[in-house]
Order: sequence, then structure tokens, then C-alpha cells
Amino acid sequence: MPKGQGKVIAQNKKASHDYFIEDTYEAGIVLKGTEIKSLRAGRVNLKDSHARIDRRGEVQLVNLHISEYEQGNRFNHDPTRSRKLLLHRKEIDKLIGLTQQQGYALVPLKIYIKNGFAKVLIGLGKGKKKYDKREDLKKKQMKRDIDRAIKDSMR
Repeated sequence: MPKGQGKVIAQNKKASHDYFIEDTYEAGIVLKGTEIKSLRAGRVNLKDSHARIDRRGEVQLVNLHISEYEQGNRFNHDPTRSRKLLLHRKEIDKLIGLTQQQGYALVPLKIYIKNGFAKVLIGLGKGKKKYDKREDLKKKQMKRDIDRAIKDSMR
């Protein structure tokens, strides 16, 4: 766990497979009461979510699925609504310039609780091609084989 980061709630393991992550940003997230309770219970899915910058210059997290809170009754939230991310204006302006380049996207990497607040780690990712993904899988398999061989030789 990186320094200064709290309890990790969810990680997007698919992100490093699909994107070259070039830079990361920590952002606060605007949640309703039942959403934070459900998030603290670990009922969140980052798999298909992404961030985008809307016309007003606000960063929105889209397709993040936070399950409804069981005791939420009629005050429950919509599980896949867009949620506003809190970043400094300079960071948003920088991201606007970077995401307008071809192939770049804002990808949520993990959600965690830091000092009582929900935070999202956003990565600026450049999409991988199919051959890049295959190359990564080959490297991963070779590393696994080498580690296994070293472990067997130590016995």
C-alpha cells in the first residue's frame, strides 16, 4: 500500500492490462449517504467505469457501480449514476489537454478511504494494442517460470 493511502476498498486490475498508466491523480468523490455506507461495506465494482470531463469543466466518474444499501429504503441511490470527482482546477486543466490527445483516457485504478473520506486514484492511460497485451502476458509468464525454477533449485 503506497504511503499516505488508507484502506483499499476496490481495485481495477483490468486497467493495467488494457492501458499504459502514465500518471496518477488522487481525487475526492461526491457521494450520498447510502453510497458511502455501501462503499465502506465493499459493495463497489470498478470494472467498466471511466472518468470524463464534461462541458462545465467538471470531472465525472461514469459507470461506477455502487450497490444499493440494504437498510436504505426509499432514500437509496441509483447504483450506476455519474459521480463528481473533486480535483484542483490546475489538475483539471492539465487533464483536459492530455485527454484530447488520441488514445488517452481517464481510468479509475482504485477506491480507498483516507482520513475518513472516500478517494479515487485516477490514472491517465494510453490504450494498449492487442500485441502489447500479448507481450505483457508473455513477460508475466516468463517471470513466473523463472521464479518457479529458482524456487525449485533452492530445494
